[in-house]
Amino acid sequence: MRKNGAMRTGLAAMVCGAVAVTLTACGGVEGGSGSGAKGRAGAPGAVARTSAPAVDPTRIPDVGDRLQRRIPSDSGQVLAVYGEGKDSAESTAVLYTKSGTAWERTRSWAAHNGTKGWTTDHHEDDKRSPVGVFTLSDAGGVLDDPGARLPYTQSETYQAPHDWPESYWHDFDYVIAIDYNRVEGDPPDDPTRPWGDDKGGGIWLHMDHGSGTSACVSLPKEGMEYLLRTLDPEEHPVVVMGDKADLNA
Repeated sequence: MRKNGAMRTGLAAMVCGAVAVTLTACGGVEGGSGSGAKGRAGAPGAVARTSAPAVDPTRIPDVGDRLQRRIPSDSGQVLAVYGEGKDSAESTAVLYTKSGTAWERTRSWAAHNGTKGWTTDHHEDDKRSPVGVFTLSDAGGVLDDPGARLPYTQSETYQAPHDWPESYWHDFDYVIAIDYNRVEGDPPDDPTRPWGDDKGGGIWLHMDHGSGTSACVSLPKEGMEYLLRTLDPEEHPVVVMGDKADLNA
């Protein structure tokens, strides 16, 4: 049940998913050592020393200005989903926690997103996950509340249909609603779509079945349990998600 005891019926048939991508690395080319021209920058035959650009700790890594500006100033938790490519279902989900003004990488998990990749103009049944910044405000699932900080609605109605492949049956044991085309504060399975049905909906973080989703982001069970116990409404958590090119745009 929801923490206030309320029960809601579900539309658990709306499935989704998540992806993997390499994060920013630092490094440089070392020059020669010892005396003489070879060790002096600019001298004939010298090996120039280089360094990677400084990483700004006040920004979420590998996220460009367009999406960076959409992260609320009062948010203290950001789940970044880095998609491997525009048409890829592989991704990596990384939780960042703010300490003072700096973002610290807390945990990461391999993930999946839509089977056809990502889109900046999501529509129902396009099999692509929407690119953007979305709040995370409600949770639920088939299983009992594992100690979630977000409001949690437990119900058997989240059960995935058993005419789906067996590997999908536990997809909705735990879910966290991604606030895309939904009403914040309602259980994840609430069918209300403020932007209309054509824009899709029912996009969740949910349990992973080993491949792409309809449009959601999926994580391993331990990842979902960790997020449910960690994401705190008082920290105004959001998800920043997309393929690496769109994230950096």
